Amino acid sequence: MPIARVHRLPASAPDDVSELEAAIRAGTIDAAGILAIFGKTEGNGCVNDFSRGFATQALTLALARHIGAERAGAVCYVMSGGTEGAMSPHWTVFERVEGEGLAGPALAIGRVHTAVLPAEQLGRMGQVDQVAEAVRAAMREADIDDPADVHFVQVKCPLLTARRIAETEARGATVAVRDTLKSMGLSRGASSLGIAVALGEIPRSRLSDVAIGRDFGLWSAKASASAGVELCHHEVVVLGRSPAWSGLLSIDHAVMADALDIEPVRAALARLGLQADGQLDRRQRDHLVALLAKAEASPDGVLRGERHTMLDDSDISSTRHARAYVAGALGGLVGRSMLYVSGGAEHQGPPGGGPVAVIVER
Repeated sequence: MPIARVHRLPASAPDDVSELEAAIRAGTIDAAGILAIFGKTEGNGCVNDFSRGFATQALTLALARHIGAERAGAVCYVMSGGTEGAMSPHWTVFERVEGEGLAGPALAIGRVHTAVLPAEQLGRMGQVDQVAEAVRAAMREADIDDPADVHFVQVKCPLLTARRIAETEARGATVAVRDTLKSMGLSRGASSLGIAVALGEIPRSRLSDVAIGRDFGLWSAKASASAGVELCHHEVVVLGRSPAWSGLLSIDHAVMADALDIEPVRAALARLGLQADGQLDRRQRDHLVALLAKAEASPDGVLRGERHTMLDDSDISSTRHARAYVAGALGGLVGRSMLYVSGGAEHQGPPGGGPVAVIVER
């Protein structure tokens, strides 16, 4: 029977794989069982954040030394740039082993790589459909039949660069947007709507190219999408609960209505046995295995009736402000800074808010 294991490892730089190597040597992690690695790297999280590709290369080469290049290439590497504020750079390693653990339903993991997405489909229904099909395939791999048992879907999606735009237009095709930074938001948005379609949150018939990145009344409660220059396809990781899996770990999710809305996250922790009126104490923190969240600046420039300036800062992208702010709010709740908070939440939770998943040792 499959058992999910999740390991949180610190990183001193985007290419620091020493903790991963040490865990593999010690037998704490079986390299052959690694399904995915989520990383927080200290780049800017924008188009030219090459810390993500640097980290992916370092991790792939490290695993290839243990399991060969082909199997290392099958791992999903979801690198999220930007560790603003006190967010600590780290790796979250998702591993599958076989055995007889604590009876389920327990944490279940499925992962899928898609084909390369033609650049003219980015931010359009072609991307929605490709991601939706990949989510369904990842659910099957995780032995999750009911979308209600899915609690978080992480997608790493591509973006447009000047070269990709030029190559597309040379073929006589058009792209959804020529602004490379805006392409990140469109890609995240289309990917998130693909998740919503796969999970039955939004009927596909309600979607169109025009709705993507514009109609933010359409959103998923379980989607997390991160765009990067380091790939041209999608890497999709489904996290949920399944009776076909056993082990100590379980997962739940919440939706923050805005950047200060930590109470739904507190409630999700309580449902998994970590109930606290204030910050989690040391014993409870030891049982919190991972916290995964989306963050964005509220698009109307207001947070609970008070003006914010995240959208008016010409020096720093609003996604960077939002990551730091939400990581601080959630860090105050759980008493940790090694959190996976990703910026840019288009169609991921309500405008200004975002989905959060917590993985806890039962």
